[in-house]
Amino acid sequence: MKSDCDLKVYRGYASDKLLVVFGHVFKKKATTLSEKTRFRHAYSVLRTFRRKTIANADVYLHFNNKKIHTKTLKDGYFRFSIPLKTLFQDNTDSGWNEVEVELNHKGKSIKRKSEILRPYDGKLAIISDIDDTFLISHTNNLFKKIYVLLWRNVNDRKVFEDVTAHYQQLSKAGQEKGETNAFFYVSSSEWNLYNFIEKFAKIHNLPKAVIKLKNIKTSLSDFLFTGRGSHDHKFQKIKEIIEFYPHLKFVLLGDDSQADPNIYENICKTFPQNIKAIYIRQTENKKKNSTQKILQNIENLDVKTCYFLKSEGAILHSREIGIV
Repeated sequence: MKSDCDLKVYRGYASDKLLVVFGHVFKKKATTLSEKTRFRHAYSVLRTFRRKTIANADVYLHFNNKKIHTKTLKDGYFRFSIPLKTLFQDNTDSGWNEVEVELNHKGKSIKRKSEILRPYDGKLAIISDIDDTFLISHTNNLFKKIYVLLWRNVNDRKVFEDVTAHYQQLSKAGQEKGETNAFFYVSSSEWNLYNFIEKFAKIHNLPKAVIKLKNIKTSLSDFLFTGRGSHDHKFQKIKEIIEFYPHLKFVLLGDDSQADPNIYENICKTFPQNIKAIYIRQTENKKKNSTQKILQNIENLDVKTCYFLKSEGAILHSREIGIV
C-alpha cells in the first residue's frame, strides 16, 4: 500500500549555540529521477515540479535524546532552529552528525535520517553557486537550459574542467588530519532539484555540502521559469550563513550569467571583515565590463577577486593569495 505523504529532510548545520534542520512534507512519495531512457528522465523531472505539499503537518526532531515538535508552513516547508548550550563539548562532534526527523500525519508515521554539519576548527568556509559555476547549465540560453535539464540525466551532465580540483583544495585548505572546511551550495534552483544536485556533487567528487535552494515549485508552469526571477533569496541565505558563523572567513564562488557579482558585492558591503575572496566564472563576453567594474569595487573593500574563464586560473589565484 502506497503512502499518501512523504517526508524529505535536507542536510542541516550547527554551531555550539544553534542547530538548524529543515525539509518538506509532500502529499505523495517522491519520484526518483530516471537514469534510463531520455523520455523517462524528462517525465520524472516534470513530475518533480508537480509535487504537492502539506501545510500544518506535525513534524518531530529526534536528536541528543530530545524530541522537539513543529508544524509545516503553507508550502510544506519546516525548519527547526534549536538553541544549544552543551550539545557539542569537544571536537569529536565536529563534522557531520546524524539526526532523525519524524512525520506524523493522519495516523501514519514516517521517519527519515539526515545529517547536520558542524564545521571543524578553522578559519575558512566556502559558499558556491551551482548552475554555470560548477554544473554546466547554459543559464544564458533558456531553451538550451531546459533541454539539458529534461534530456540529460545526472550521469550525462558535466562539470567544468578542473573545478573539482579547485573545490577539493579549498575544502582541505588549512586543515589537518583529514578534516575539511565547511561547504555550502546556494542556488536559485528550486528545492525540487535537491536530489539531483546532491547526487551530481557526489558523482563528481565535489565536497559534501549543505545545500540551500529556492522555494519549492508545484506546477508545470513554474518549471518553465526554473532558476529565474528574483535572486533576493540568495543574498538572504548567504547572509544567514555568515551571521551563523561570524568567526569564519568566507570564499564565495559564482558566475556572471545572472546576479552573483551584484549579490556578492552587497555581501562584501554588509560583511566587510568576513569575506576572504570572490571567484566569478566568465560565461559570456557581454557582461565582462560590468562584472569587472563590480569586482574592482569589491577589491576596494580589501577583498581579493578573480574573474576567470577556466578553473585552472582560479586555482592559480588561490595559490597566489595563500588560500591553498
